[in-house]
Amino acid sequence: MSKREEAGARRRLIEATAQIMRDEGYAAATSRRVAAVAGVKPALVYYYFPTMDDLFLAVVRGGAEAALARMREAVAADDPLRALWSINIDSRFTQLNTEFMALANHRKAIGAELRVYAERVRDIETAAVTMVLRARGVDLREFPPVVVSMLLTGAARIICNEGAVGVEQGHAELAAFAERYMARIGPVSPPATREADAAPQLPGSAEK
Repeated sequence: MSKREEAGARRRLIEATAQIMRDEGYAAATSRRVAAVAGVKPALVYYYFPTMDDLFLAVVRGGAEAALARMREAVAADDPLRALWSINIDSRFTQLNTEFMALANHRKAIGAELRVYAERVRDIETAAVTMVLRARGVDLREFPPVVVSMLLTGAARIICNEGAVGVEQGHAELAAFAERYMARIGPVSPPATREADAAPQLPGSAEK
């Protein structure tokens, strides 16, 4: 098998695992099930990944890097608050994370990896909210950016996660409240007209 074929087989295994976890839950992601969905022999699962934890970690890391890149791009737009809201209320990006949170209760390695990812996400979200509040002259001592970002993204995740099981009570009111807040704060000015010190560097982005 060529290196290209090996890379393709490894990628299919990672994608198959993510798909099974989204559609059927983490408990369904056995080595045989993953191999069947990926279209490879079961023995190849352990050829590329010595343990199922190694496979799960590959899924976490691949998804995390893609999600972080998307988040950095979104919060660099003119309306970072609305971008954060849109990301966190999208079930395509929260469903798999929910499965990994459940899996982390049983596998310490998964929990450790998720903690690293969550901290990176919070750094980006807090930096984006800091930029918006500072640009609007909001007192950051009265409205700490990390608290504002947690309230906004947490509200979106509540709506998303509860909606997945059919719970909708209070969702319309919560979404309307968030919309009023975001409209009141409003988008920040285009990058060319911002004050030089109004936008802190987003974590992980290159210095200019």
